[in-house]
Amino acid sequence: MKTISFRNDILPLKNELYRLALRITLNNAEAEDIVQDTLIKVWNARERWNEIDSIEAYSLTIARNLSLDRIRKQDNQNDSLDDANTERADHSSNPYEQMLQKDRMAIVKRLVDELPEKQRSCMQLRDFEGKPYKEIADVLGITEEQVKVNIFRARQNIKQRYQEFDKYGL
Repeated sequence: MKTISFRNDILPLKNELYRLALRITLNNAEAEDIVQDTLIKVWNARERWNEIDSIEAYSLTIARNLSLDRIRKQDNQNDSLDDANTERADHSSNPYEQMLQKDRMAIVKRLVDELPEKQRSCMQLRDFEGKPYKEIADVLGITEEQVKVNIFRARQNIKQRYQEFDKYGL
């Protein structure tokens, strides 16, 4: 049986927990608070750590649930990720290309932000965090098939809306 260490097994998850909370709440300060609350809840459950199959999935589930509770309470889904620095500059292209790339990234980020919460969470965990379908299903409390359907729909939605935007400049 593996002994779980808060310092070695749980604290390293804080960036992952933050990204998940940020993707759901779309608010940096809220995401930071949620990570803190998550770590406290995980610590308070330390007597049960040996019974938990995956401490990472357990922690992500807590962070997701706290995030959903926050957005229900504050109804702040219309905020954006403007403060999050998610882009990398491509120094090999000219300033015009850099501006186009930045605009495209802003559009895609906005389209992802506008997805339904479950699609957004599935996409975050799979495409940005690289989690396997089974772990996503455990975290979100849905089947692996539902995870795959949500990811497919999210990608299709973003692709379609981006093409419409690109074609008509909406």
